[in-house]
Amino acid sequence: MFEGLFQPMHLLVIFFIALLVFGPKKLPELGKGLGEGIRALKDGMKNAPEEAKTQSTNQDNQNKS
Repeated sequence: MFEGLFQPMHLLVIFFIALLVFGPKKLPELGKGLGEGIRALKDGMKNAPEEAKTQSTNQDNQNKS
């Protein structure tokens, strides 16, 4: 379904449209914000199993009391 979606020419067209819409001064700020958001999402996904394990341990301890 998405075969060939991100070919180099498609990416150039997307970048050009983004440049026209947001302008050259805003594009680096948007990229930085997007990068920080992706980084936060990855960190949250890494921490989620640890937090779930801690919460289940706390619930087990409360149920035993």
